[in-house]
Amino acid sequence: MSPLDDEGWMAVALAEADLAAAHGDVPVGAVVVDAGGMELARDHNRRELHADPTAHAELLALRAAAARRGHWRLEGATLYVTLEPCAMCAGALVNSRITRVVYGAFDRKAGALASLFTLGSDTRLNHRFDVTSGVLAAEGARRLSEFFAKLRAAGEK
Repeated sequence: MSPLDDEGWMAVALAEADLAAAHGDVPVGAVVVDAGGMELARDHNRRELHADPTAHAELLALRAAAARRGHWRLEGATLYVTLEPCAMCAGALVNSRITRVVYGAFDRKAGALASLFTLGSDTRLNHRFDVTSGVLAAEGARRLSEFFAKLRAAGEK
């Protein structure tokens, strides 16, 4: 896959989202790809699994990508994530110096790249990145809807 094959990389992120749901976490997956189209890291939500409120797919994938590079700067890299990042994750993306973020479904309650905030393009911050939204959004949104419907049916949410 090339870094321009957004749907292909989003399919990888969706497969990660399925892994999150399999262990009871909200189905969000992420993958980081370098400028040459090589995968640096992938992960999925593990908040429930690790009892860690910061164990979002994006943060876990960013940490692994930085470790693989041996440096915290992820210039030239693209993050693919199935759901619009929250403010915590968007802040980490700014600080990682990522070049581009591609996400699927909008997050009307917590999204920080378009829905509630526009942290990726905020000129008051020291770094900005390109954002592409809506890639395979229906597939990501369906996973989220099914996950939360199961929780509600079990009386958990």
